[in-house]
Amino acid sequence: MVIGVAALALLAGCKETSEAAQEAKKADMIEAINNAKRIFYVMIEFDGDYGEFPGDETATDDLEGYAGTSSNDYLAQFFGGGYTRSEEIFYAKGGSSTDKKPDNDVSIHSAILTAGECGFAYIKNQSTSDNSGRPLLLAPMTGKGLKFDPEPYGGIAVVLHIDGSVKQYRIDGNGDIVIPDGRKFWAGGPNDVWGPEGFDEDDLVFPK
Repeated sequence: MVIGVAALALLAGCKETSEAAQEAKKADMIEAINNAKRIFYVMIEFDGDYGEFPGDETATDDLEGYAGTSSNDYLAQFFGGGYTRSEEIFYAKGGSSTDKKPDNDVSIHSAILTAGECGFAYIKNQSTSDNSGRPLLLAPMTGKGLKFDPEPYGGIAVVLHIDGSVKQYRIDGNGDIVIPDGRKFWAGGPNDVWGPEGFDEDDLVFPK
């Protein structure tokens, strides 16, 4: 009887731990969703001034030097242009290999969005004139090809689209997004958001 009671207590403890872990992942996902929504407003303001979202063409004059190999580099254009001073909106837990809470130190260029302070992958060189269903920000990605990490948000991916919608997609066992109608997330074609030319992987940059 004592062994049975102990076993039940152990199972109950494991269940509580599992439920707590699930709740924590859900909270992290909600934070990523809310941050993506906040970033969108900055995106729209930037697009209104430059005619596109942060990319290679906008990294000129006062934004020269705000381009590189990571999403941190391109999204830092918002700071260079004076559109925001909050690093917190770019945080998405689990989206970066280095998990560091933003410190909002933007006093110098090199301090803006350092490793871990941005968790969103970013598809650069787009604008509001592109297909409104195209993704802009994505989390959590693995940084390896086009794969998503199912661990941080309990098998869910958070994606901000050009139309401002933030959608949650199921991630399958291969690290791919599952779309209910059977379409491929990255596929190109006449009826797909990327058009006949398909998606250009060179435009996808990952967080540091």
